[in-house]
Amino acid sequence: MDTHAHSTRWKAYLQDCGELLAIAEPMQISGRVTRVAGLVMEAVGLKLPVGSACTVPLPACTVPLPNGSSLEAEVVGFAGDHVFLMPQSDVEGIVPGARVFPVEVIPTLPRAGQVNHPRRRPSDRTRHLPVGEGLLGRVLDSGGRPLDGLGPVHASATAPLNNRAANPLARAPITDILDVGVRAINSMLTVGRGQRMGLFAGSGVGKCVLLGMMARYTSADVIVVGLIGERGREVKEFIEQILGEEGLARAVVVAAPADTPPLMR
Repeated sequence: MDTHAHSTRWKAYLQDCGELLAIAEPMQISGRVTRVAGLVMEAVGLKLPVGSACTVPLPACTVPLPNGSSLEAEVVGFAGDHVFLMPQSDVEGIVPGARVFPVEVIPTLPRAGQVNHPRRRPSDRTRHLPVGEGLLGRVLDSGGRPLDGLGPVHASATAPLNNRAANPLARAPITDILDVGVRAINSMLTVGRGQRMGLFAGSGVGKCVLLGMMARYTSADVIVVGLIGERGREVKEFIEQILGEEGLARAVVVAAPADTPPLMR
């Protein structure tokens, strides 16, 4: 075994760990809510970039919230020392002076022998969501929280919600045919791998049924289904009756029905 290579690998690993410690907050900071007007809250005492996530604990709140007894919000702007927050749920129960805590981004732990990409971009300090094979077969909301009652999500890594746009010159050309499992589409409306397509039709003519067929039979390893703005009953019907267990086993369903706040959709 090459002793020099082994020592170099462990030195790089320790350097990556040191970079993670450098960006960690040594103490927990908090701010105070000063104003609530409609869907916008104002807070002071925090210096956070736009897109960061915050939580507002509500110990005396009697309104059931998706995250228990705390309300989650996102930084959408600032003016001077005032930070503007947009809540992800209703604001009932918030009192003047309620404390606001920033949600610290938990970095992915480095591994020895692998190249660690440091988080230096502004988007690396904003909201992150879980990613990885642990999401297969799960139904999540737009905040990455499980809706299926199967316990917490065990994700191997996280990724920023607003990622860097891909270089157009680095995109692969559309040369391969994608089998969607529907003979009529494969023969008359052939779809290419990497192609975007739209499905437009009136109400009740079978759009969801066709999407379910494509999700079950498309020759792909992972299917991501986004049910945004759908009726609540249609979300459950699509998952249980149209997508089915076979399609859900290799899919990740993100549901934000019509009754959720605009920020979540």
